[in-house]
Amino acid sequence: MIDLLKTRRSIRKYKDRDIEKEKIENILKAGLLALSSKGRKPWEFLVIKDKEKLEKLSKSKPVGSFWLANAPVGIVVMANKEITPDVWIEDTAIAATLMQLEAHSLGLGSCWSQVRERNYDDSLSSEDYVRNILNIPENYGICCIISIGYPNETRPHYEEKDIDFTKVHYEEI
Repeated sequence: MIDLLKTRRSIRKYKDRDIEKEKIENILKAGLLALSSKGRKPWEFLVIKDKEKLEKLSKSKPVGSFWLANAPVGIVVMANKEITPDVWIEDTAIAATLMQLEAHSLGLGSCWSQVRERNYDDSLSSEDYVRNILNIPENYGICCIISIGYPNETRPHYEEKDIDFTKVHYEEI
């Protein structure tokens, strides 16, 4: 697991290559098997392959989503807020992280594009922008969109020296 964490980096450039169905299914399984508060699993995942939709989603905020336009797949990570109104954010974040780790283990790159608490412009939130494009109901909170594809860039891996144990405390600070 530590080696997987050291080598996984955010990838924003993708090859023009389809992702095999079984790889997408395994990524989704990782999300569906994620931990959740009281095992309630409020999340739902919306898989987007349509280039026109991915292009629109890449404009969900002024900066920080452009890579969605060139990704073969985007996965919208959302939750029914009525199921876990107090922890849907944590539950979806855990599921999204596990999907990114599974993608990396399969030789794919991924990048998280934050949607929650971001703005499309001064009058519209990123959540509502995405909700309008994809017809997502109001009772669903949209955490993020994960872009996935075969990497067309390399990023340096983390090394042992990058692990900062000064951030760890025992018993008190």
